[in-house]
Amino acid sequence: MGRGAARTGRGAGGVRELAALGGALTVTLALMVWGASDAAAGGPTSVVVTSPESGQAKALYYSDQQYGELQQLLGPEGKGTRDKPPEADLAHARQINVTWLAHDISPWRIDRVFPVDSKPQAVWIHTAADVSANTNLNGYWHRAGHPAQLRALFKQLAVMGKYTGEGYAGIFPTPWQSGGSATAAPDTDTATTTVRVAAQDKSDGTDWWWAIPGAGAGAVLALALRPFAARLPLGRWRRGREPGPRQELRDV
Repeated sequence: MGRGAARTGRGAGGVRELAALGGALTVTLALMVWGASDAAAGGPTSVVVTSPESGQAKALYYSDQQYGELQQLLGPEGKGTRDKPPEADLAHARQINVTWLAHDISPWRIDRVFPVDSKPQAVWIHTAADVSANTNLNGYWHRAGHPAQLRALFKQLAVMGKYTGEGYAGIFPTPWQSGGSATAAPDTDTATTTVRVAAQDKSDGTDWWWAIPGAGAGAVLALALRPFAARLPLGRWRRGREPGPRQELRDV
């Protein structure tokens, strides 16, 4: 009876270890899928922020915290109006250029940001998306929802310096131009595509790098599950018999 209780205890312990192993496997696989889907979706991987008038620049990678903050503060693409709003007095506003790069080399989206110094201190944004096909840089004007936070972020990035004689005023967005290369007007009521999740229609064969997070997660999985596998009583579960001599029946 004692031996039976011991077997029951060992079996319960093995079940608990197997359950823990299954939980670790589930979490690791979820991380692998998350990393692959986020990278394979396409879109920009880095951003360059420049101030033509002060001659300052700052680059951010998608893993930087300020990258995500900048993305949220600038808002989604395709939002706003084609024409510059009449209340946007940008005669004396400085220009900040924000260029999002796919795979760090190809322009994906360009935001031209205009912090207005006069009251109220609004920040106007002109966003041109799908730059590779949108050669006219047609875009949409909209007002920043959190102008104070956007100004503070630009100061943290050191692109709000004083004017210098070596800089230039920047290239102001031109009026909307019709043509085959222009981006089709989205539905402003339903357009919610953000910078990070915008899917790329054309595959350039460089999306192989999304497998790197999966490979790393697989290595972590192997190291994490090795102690569990070593302790599992797999041999006893297969046979359910105790060690010792066996009797063998033979036909005479």
